[in-house]
Amino acid sequence: MVAVIKTGHSLHRILNYNENKVKEGVAEIISAANYPMDVEQLSFAHKLNRLQNQAALNENVSRNSVHISLNFDPSEQLSKERLQEIADTYMQKIGFGEQPYLIYQHFDAGHPHIHIVSVKVRADGSRVDTQNIGRNQSEKARKEIEQAFDLKRAEDSKLQQQSYKLKPVNVQKVQYGRSDTKRAITNILDAVLNDYKYASLPELNAILKQYNVMADRGSENSRVFQNHGLVYRIFDEQGNKVGVPIKASDFYSKPTLNYLEEKFAPNEAARQSHKARVKNAIDLALLKQPDQKLSDLMNTLAKDGINTVLRQNEEGIIYGITYVDHRTKCVFNGSLLGKQYSAKGILARCGERKEPLSPKQDFVKQPAANGLPAEEQNMLLQSQPNKDGVDLLETLMQPEHASGYVPNGLPGKGRKKRKKHITKRL
Repeated sequence: MVAVIKTGHSLHRILNYNENKVKEGVAEIISAANYPMDVEQLSFAHKLNRLQNQAALNENVSRNSVHISLNFDPSEQLSKERLQEIADTYMQKIGFGEQPYLIYQHFDAGHPHIHIVSVKVRADGSRVDTQNIGRNQSEKARKEIEQAFDLKRAEDSKLQQQSYKLKPVNVQKVQYGRSDTKRAITNILDAVLNDYKYASLPELNAILKQYNVMADRGSENSRVFQNHGLVYRIFDEQGNKVGVPIKASDFYSKPTLNYLEEKFAPNEAARQSHKARVKNAIDLALLKQPDQKLSDLMNTLAKDGINTVLRQNEEGIIYGITYVDHRTKCVFNGSLLGKQYSAKGILARCGERKEPLSPKQDFVKQPAANGLPAEEQNMLLQSQPNKDGVDLLETLMQPEHASGYVPNGLPGKGRKKRKKHITKRL
């Protein structure tokens, strides 16, 4: 069994997400714990009001909603009664046994799983502490439940080994409909945003790109960009944008730019200890086979759970590289790992010494054409040498000295002195 816990600001959105699944025929509500009526008698208003009324007892708890999914091995066939019993036991063990909560069984994945909706405020107005609940209470509860209910251990399950391996969005199915597009993007965002450690929007897009999804700020002159907005959209294998763009605020979890930016600093700190794994994997692969092709290196890293995402211009010249480690769920821009792991360094180590992008080679036009964020433009600027091998950034930072001009008319060499004519007084 694998448990995933998420908290949020909106009980209405989380409840609405599960209720819409029921309407679509891919989910069913199987239990309502600590509600005054049986689950069959509950309307949407009854379900929501019970949760919101308890949340209102402590308005200082801003992230008051809890959304939990319990996922089981595909080989396990569990009845509704068994799922309810497992859910009740789990909630009791993590400290939510007395809270009102709703249990939904979902049928939209290749493995059995349930969703649980609850609230972080107790009946006396106190807060339920969820700090490190996944690592502490939940992990302990999972192991005890696996043993008590004779479930497959997460460590042994293909479900855990594949780490919920997602499939890319089927572009043909979603490019003409907003609801299908939104559902497809939601599934990807739910599996990525809270689990992976990324410290910038380009790093997040390095993950999303593998599933045909991207977070898009638009061009710098667009209204979305100027209003600090964000939309999510789907693109095809050729990188063409398809389907209907969905505003970040329209998703139930509200994955807005502000929401993402709040994660950057904590993610940056949390991923530091995992840098060594990616660097060691690259070094070991190149040690075993020096000067191997870049494509071969990428295949070797992929077998170790590390995907390599390249950034190229229209001429196919590589100017950036990002590593997505699916085992530690960390994302690293190559230059942050060190010069030898940057695009330029890796190409050199692989023996692919292609001519780098020069300043005169549509340097200004190319980033604009590709819609690159400013930080990537800066990285590109810093990484490209000029013709003389001097770092372009250093050249630009040098003070200007026009060759034939001397400030303030200071005398130079070879300048003739004017003879003074002295008139004697007679």
